[in-house]
Amino acid sequence: MTSEEVKSLTGQYIMNTYSRFPVAIDHGQGATLFDFDGREYIDFTSGIGVNSLGYGNHPWAEAIAGQAKRLGHASNLFYTETPARLAEILCKRTGESRIFFANGGGEANEGMIKLARKYSFDKYGLGRSTIITLKNSFHGRTITTLKATGQDVFHNFFFPFTEGFRYAEANGLESLDAASGSDVCAVMLELIQGEGGVLPLDKPYVTAVKKLCAERDWLLLIDEVQTGVGRTGSLFAFQQYDILPDVVSFAKGIAGGLPMSGIMANEKCMDVLVPGTHATTFGGNPVCAAAGLVVQEALSDEFLAGVSKKGEYLRREIEALSLPCLGKTRGMGLMIGIDVKDGYSNKELAGTLINSGLLVLTAGSGLRLLPPLIISKEEMDKGVAIMKKTLS
Repeated sequence: MTSEEVKSLTGQYIMNTYSRFPVAIDHGQGATLFDFDGREYIDFTSGIGVNSLGYGNHPWAEAIAGQAKRLGHASNLFYTETPARLAEILCKRTGESRIFFANGGGEANEGMIKLARKYSFDKYGLGRSTIITLKNSFHGRTITTLKATGQDVFHNFFFPFTEGFRYAEANGLESLDAASGSDVCAVMLELIQGEGGVLPLDKPYVTAVKKLCAERDWLLLIDEVQTGVGRTGSLFAFQQYDILPDVVSFAKGIAGGLPMSGIMANEKCMDVLVPGTHATTFGGNPVCAAAGLVVQEALSDEFLAGVSKKGEYLRREIEALSLPCLGKTRGMGLMIGIDVKDGYSNKELAGTLINSGLLVLTAGSGLRLLPPLIISKEEMDKGVAIMKKTLS
């Protein structure tokens, strides 16, 4: 098919729920994608942080094919090997104690919310179920996670929303204290607000929140759907904040391109969810878990250090362009936000770059870059050159 034929077929049969850019992707290699007409694009998006090992990765593809030939799916009423092995690796590398596997980020955050409320119910009974989240946060698109999201723009259309959330200002302990009360059971944070604009939380603030949660027996819930699995230069961002969350969610890059997510709980919370309280048909799918094992094998300490260096290099090169429309960069590892100066539209800039062969994302009022973790210096340089030529 041609690119135009793919676009036409999509428009005819798929619901129009995405503001798609006019690119139909056919295949890729490394961090470079190609459309159906053979046009090349440098990918600074990795499927919104999903394709951690890029495209055309043979060990990843072979692991998927091998597992699919053995066993594509089995009910969680039975035991399978690959999810157990993946859970062991994640627990040993993070210090968490037990894992529940799911399929997407919103579903993982739903599970985390359920765990927090059941923990409090088991210990204190009814009336202690409110979760404090941060303004400008984003936690998913289910009815509950939309309400957990601290942005009013998402609180529309789908009434009635799940209740039991209050919002505090990021990096403000006084605001958090003002939102507290005897009905609170947990605080839920993104360590870097991704959809909100790639805004890292201050380390002293996170340390103080962790201490406050311990004092009041609130659970500390960390949403690492976007920041996890090597994206920030460590396996999980919380490891750079020197904390161990009570529960942490993950998704996106965990299986390198297949739908997989989950939550990890510490020793205090590992037995809260018992048979009959939470489940999912496809969670811990053996094929997805086999892909996840390849991702974990790739994310060595040396590789993760390289992710940090790549992020520093890319930010430095972008800022050195001194483009009239772009300002400072921020972020951790290969999760990068770029300020867009007044008078310019981030959506228009993104569209211009994509038309010129560089795939980028928006977040808040700025641009967001989430390249595959395996991106080469040559591919980064190509992307920066496109920015210079297109936006000067």
